[in-house]
Amino acid sequence: MDRREFALGAGALLAAGSFGGAAWAYDGAISSRARSVHRRAIIVDANLGPPITSDQLPLPQATLDLARNAGVSAIKTSMGGFNAPFEDTLDEIAFYQRLIEAHPDYFRQIRTAADITAAKRARQVGIIFSFESAACLEDKVDRIDLFRNLGVCVMQLSYNTPSPFGAGVMSPPESTLTELGRQAVARMNEKGVALDLSHANPATTSAAIEASTKPVLITHAGCAAVHNNPRNKSDEVMRAVAEKGGVFGIFDLFFTAPSPRQPNVDDYIAHMTHALNVCGEDHVGIGSDTSFDTMEMSAEEREGWNAETQRRIAAGVAAPEEDGRLPFTEGLNRPDRALVIADALLDRGIAPRVVEKVLGGNFIRAFGEIW
Repeated sequence: MDRREFALGAGALLAAGSFGGAAWAYDGAISSRARSVHRRAIIVDANLGPPITSDQLPLPQATLDLARNAGVSAIKTSMGGFNAPFEDTLDEIAFYQRLIEAHPDYFRQIRTAADITAAKRARQVGIIFSFESAACLEDKVDRIDLFRNLGVCVMQLSYNTPSPFGAGVMSPPESTLTELGRQAVARMNEKGVALDLSHANPATTSAAIEASTKPVLITHAGCAAVHNNPRNKSDEVMRAVAEKGGVFGIFDLFFTAPSPRQPNVDDYIAHMTHALNVCGEDHVGIGSDTSFDTMEMSAEEREGWNAETQRRIAAGVAAPEEDGRLPFTEGLNRPDRALVIADALLDRGIAPRVVEKVLGGNFIRAFGEIW
C-alpha cells in the first residue's frame, strides 16, 4: 500500500483517518464576496480523491451529500497509486466506473472539458481519471491508447524514482527523459492525454516540455522560491509550463512549509501568489493532493501513517520533510477548501476574475486544448 492509498482511500480503497462526514460547515468569517465567487466559479481540483472510505457500494447518503455540497465540479483522481501493476490499475478503474454507474446523479466521468461544465450544472462531482506514475504502462507505449480509451485523460512519466520513460524528483539529477519517454509524450499528444510533470525531476521536465506539442501540466506542487524542497518547482520550470500554455497547481501538502510545523493558509497563499507572479493569471490552479473531507487521525491511525512514511523513506521514494507531519494545510483541511482559498486571495487584492481562473477556469481551458 502506498501513501496515496493510505491517505485518500485510492487503490486499496482503505481510509487512513476518521473523516468528518457531514459535520463540517462554512466558516461564518468568510466574506460574502468570496461566497459569491465560489458559487459562480466552476471549481476544478487537479489532484484529489473523492470521499470514499471503502469499496462497498452504494455509498452512504451522508457521503453523497458531502460530495455534492462541497461545491467542487471536477477532481482529477489517481488510479493505481504510484506503483500498482497493470491488472490492479484496471481493477481500480473498474471500481470508479461502478461508482459512477451506482450514483449517476452525484458523479460523472470526465472525458471532455464540456463534461466539467455539465457537472457544474448538474451539481455532480466530475472525476478525471489519471495516473500518478507510469508503473502500469511498464515499458509499453501502446498501453497509452488502451487507457485513454478507458478515459484516463492525464498521465505522468514517473513518480519520484526513475521509470522506463523518465525520472522523478528523487532520481539522480542527470536522469532525464528517455527515448521511450519521447515516444510516450508523442503518443499522449496524439491521443489527447494531458502530460503531468508534477513528480518529474528538472531534467525530465525540461526535456518533456520541449518534446511536447501541446500544453503540459504540473497539477500538484509548490514553489521552490517560497520553500525549497524537491517536490517544489523552480521559477524556471514554472515559466516554461506557462509558456507552453499549461497550468501549475498548488498543493495542500506539508512541502509548502519547513518541517516540523504544519503549513497554514498564509503558507499556501504565499505559494499561490508567487506562482501568479511567475506564471501569470492564466496558468495557476489548485491541486490539493490531500483528502476530500477533513482528515482526523486517531493515535492508532497516526501510528499506521508514520509506519507507511518510514516504508517510503526506506524504499527511497519519499521526498525530504515527509517524516512526522500529516498531509494537509491548517485552515484548508475541510471539503470547502476552495472557498477559503477564494477568500484569502480576494483579501490579498486578487481580482475576482483571476480568482475564478485559479479555482478552475485555467485547468478547464488547458484540458480543452489538450483533450
